[in-house]
Amino acid sequence: MGLITWLEEWYKSQCDVDWEHLFGVKIYTLDNPGWQITIDLADTELENKKYVGYQVINNEDTDWIFCCVKDGCFEGAGDPSKLEEIIQRFKEWVEQ
Repeated sequence: MGLITWLEEWYKSQCDVDWEHLFGVKIYTLDNPGWQITIDLADTELENKKYVGYQVINNEDTDWIFCCVKDGCFEGAGDPSKLEEIIQRFKEWVEQ
């Protein structure tokens, strides 16, 4: 299963008639350039799960990624080539 399909399935598994009206998954671009993903964890099995975070910055313009849990959300950001890696980091954490 590809990462996008996996994320679709994870999202679908959270939808319970209420969750999807208040929370969700947001994927958007950054102007530096790069990707940002925010995934709401409220009312999911991940809500209180610890995440140590992940960060690699080899070059602030072309080789960087940052993932953390902040304010009840998984947040990932990275350069233009890191969208799949951000989703992979989230998937690995979910499946731990």
